[in-house]
Amino acid sequence: MKANTAKKEEVPYKGEHLVKLEEIENQVSELRTQLESLSKSSPENKISLIVFSGDLDKALASLIIATGAAAMGMDVVMFFTFWGTPILRDKGKKVGGKDFMGKMFGTMLPKGVCEVKLSKMNMAGMGTVMMKSLMKNKNVASLEQMLELAAEMGVRIYICEMSMDLMGFKREEMIEYPNLTFCGVAKFLEEAQNSKVQLFI
Repeated sequence: MKANTAKKEEVPYKGEHLVKLEEIENQVSELRTQLESLSKSSPENKISLIVFSGDLDKALASLIIATGAAAMGMDVVMFFTFWGTPILRDKGKKVGGKDFMGKMFGTMLPKGVCEVKLSKMNMAGMGTVMMKSLMKNKNVASLEQMLELAAEMGVRIYICEMSMDLMGFKREEMIEYPNLTFCGVAKFLEEAQNSKVQLFI
């Protein structure tokens, strides 16, 4: 009768199982930490727009993009600065206590969405009138309507306080808007740095 020469499988000690289990747990913990870090650094489903221009066509484009993004479920932030700030003035409000330069800017710059002009082919105002008429005939929403729609869709609007100060504008003369904030560039950059899309118009 032949002796059984087959080697018995070595059974690891219970302590070895514990060591391997601890190594796996450490690896899983490291992976979890890396995933959390990546999720924090990845951009949010948000779009941040700088509205620098006060022209009719560019303002309209910015609001079309903003409301379109909001309709797609994106968080939308609009930062109105320099020539974009007069768009948000309320034509029905009168504010006193301005210095000479503030009065000059107030007179020379448009007061609200109704007074903005085309960036090209304005033709002493005729081009703007023609464009507004064409928009109405083609059932394209006006700037006033787009602004109302933006408010309904939760689009947040920030107004640059430095620009307002330079031009002599006051908070009291701006439009009533549910998601309007007066702030500086630092606040906008805070919003923009984790946005999926950033635009300058």
